[in-house]
Amino acid sequence: MTAYVIADVEVTDPAAYEEYRTLVPPTIEKYGGKYLARGGATEIKEGAWKPARFVILEFPSMDQAKRWYDSPEYTPARAIRQRASKSKLLFVEGLG
Repeated sequence: MTAYVIADVEVTDPAAYEEYRTLVPPTIEKYGGKYLARGGATEIKEGAWKPARFVILEFPSMDQAKRWYDSPEYTPARAIRQRASKSKLLFVEGLG
């Protein structure tokens, strides 16, 4: 069953975050994932939510998404993101 990683990222160190952006795509691809949205324009229709940089990743399964997040390939990049931004991140199981 498909799974999605959804992130709302407020970049606080643009130079370090740019390094993160260059490191991450190959790690996502290695675990069968792909970008569905990556920092494009957003338009709020309800509520007070104000995402800064919105990212949606799709993986073939929740297991693959978790394997990517905890992988030795992504772990160093994740540490850069955590230093260079304030992030909210969640995993969502798809509908089949």
